[in-house]
Amino acid sequence: MTLLVPARESVGVQPTAASDVPPRPRLVARLSAEALGSLIVVVAGLGVPLFTIPQSSPLPAALAAGLALTAAMLAVGYVSGGHFNPAVTVGNVIAGRIRLADAAAYIGAQLVGAALGAVALFGVLRTVPTINDSQGAFATVAAGFGEHSIIQVPMAGVLLVEVLGTALLVAVFLATTASRNPARAAAPFAVGLTTAMLLQLGQALGNVPFNPARATASAIFSGPDALGQLWLFWVAPVVGAAIAGLVFRGFAQTTVQPAQTTDPAGAALTDAALTGADLDDADFGDADFGDAELADGVDDGQRAGTGHRGNGKAAAAAASPDRTDRALAQDDEARSFFDRKGEK
Repeated sequence: MTLLVPARESVGVQPTAASDVPPRPRLVARLSAEALGSLIVVVAGLGVPLFTIPQSSPLPAALAAGLALTAAMLAVGYVSGGHFNPAVTVGNVIAGRIRLADAAAYIGAQLVGAALGAVALFGVLRTVPTINDSQGAFATVAAGFGEHSIIQVPMAGVLLVEVLGTALLVAVFLATTASRNPARAAAPFAVGLTTAMLLQLGQALGNVPFNPARATASAIFSGPDALGQLWLFWVAPVVGAAIAGLVFRGFAQTTVQPAQTTDPAGAALTDAALTGADLDDADFGDADFGDAELADGVDDGQRAGTGHRGNGKAAAAAASPDRTDRALAQDDEARSFFDRKGEK
């Protein structure tokens, strides 16, 4: 039985061709998606605890924030990658998935969206007749440590929780949105559930948000005390995101990389896909080269091996043309010798 390995042209698709790469959304579209997603996250994450009875369990607020993040990622995540969190963006930069300039623009858009969400909530608070102090209401959902923590958690404790929690959140995001993860379609649910779990812990300690944009939005209308402690909720998440990004980058470098094509245009695309430079998690996620690599990666010696015993002569000829030429020459000499003997 002969096993035919199709050539790249016969496969029907050419993964390295530029025409097969889906068009990448423009930066303006991606920034708009990040701002909209951040607004959704802040409105749900801060709005539910703001308008919830203080004696009730904080679980509904944490779950609402996680579901809001899942909804935002499903709605506009395909446009921008669904970061909606400066810490996630930092993790993507260190992991090599997005350029530094684009990441800075992402963070700016996230802050704008979060601020707009806080403004909307503050406006709603001003219309509620039973709430006389809107700034005081916002202070109840602002991130803090020490005397501004619900259970008086010191700065070191909140710092450690922020670093660890953000590292876990960014690690889940990077792992579930990786292009070679077969379950990447479930990434919004995994990230949303992880966020809900972490916020359940964070609210018990001092409204730890694991999201600098959300922390900034709540501090804007909470007074000078929240603004004075805001630095921790930027430094700690960035450190945690950096740890997760470095670990993910190290794991990615230890995996087997696809063979580089000889086509110049394809080679450029392959190099970009391997390094991840200038690629969001939403870009070129399915640009795998499995069948095409199989077609070109099987050398002549392998085609002459055990997998092609049914056509041994043809495989041997393909594997060693010089040896075949010598064998044919010897056959010709033997045939000529016996022909001369017959003539005598």
